[in-house]
Amino acid sequence: MTIRAAGPADQAAIHAVVAAAFGQPDEADLVDALRADGDALLELVAVEAGAIVGHILFSPLAATNGRRLAALAPLSVQPGRQKDGLGTALMEEGHRRLAAAGIETVIVLGHPAYYPRAGYSAELARTVTSPFRGPSFMALELVPGTLSEPLTIRYAKAFGL
Repeated sequence: MTIRAAGPADQAAIHAVVAAAFGQPDEADLVDALRADGDALLELVAVEAGAIVGHILFSPLAATNGRRLAALAPLSVQPGRQKDGLGTALMEEGHRRLAAAGIETVIVLGHPAYYPRAGYSAELARTVTSPFRGPSFMALELVPGTLSEPLTIRYAKAFGL
């Protein structure tokens, strides 16, 4: 399996993987809208035997304190390949590339039993004001101390918030 940047030729396969992973088209439509709006900050695919089996997209978050933040949404793995470590591998490569690009923190709204394995924490997100709260709203600092002071974030337009 290899992880690489997504390209225009991958869009139909990405749409299919995301829709299959979530069992509905809403998240796949979100990916298409983020991309169309120019809000795909980083988009990676996991490829195996020439087929896309996983996908991750990060979009920019506007922060009131000028920090460079990104939202992880969505992360998708082809059914039948879930629980094989592909999602974790996509997150780790995404975090590495985002850190190299100067992104300081990543925010996710996701399953509280899944994302902590990649370092995400609801406790760490407590200083962030957003449309979301609770145990599913988590953060991962790529630069320690980024969230030491309160800030407010705004999601990309495609999220409809």
